[in-house]
Amino acid sequence: MTLKECKKEEKMDREFQKKFKFEGSIKVLTQMMVDPAASEKRGGGKNLPLRCGEILDVIQFTNQEQILCRNSQRRYGYVPRAVMLPL
Repeated sequence: MTLKECKKEEKMDREFQKKFKFEGSIKVLTQMMVDPAASEKRGGGKNLPLRCGEILDVIQFTNQEQILCRNSQRRYGYVPRAVMLPL
């Protein structure tokens, strides 16, 4: 990683912590896959855009309906539990 990429990731992490009021260090709990049979959804607000079969990093199990995740582009957002499958 170059210094520029490292600084960009740090900035994105700070923005995530501010937007989602997340305290502490960002740790990946597990990885889960978006159900290939689910329809693709556009993100909006605090929701993460979804692609069928995409692997997401789980940051926090927030409640019974949603999980806080990060995708491969290092974007953060909420994902419905109903469309997630364990690996």
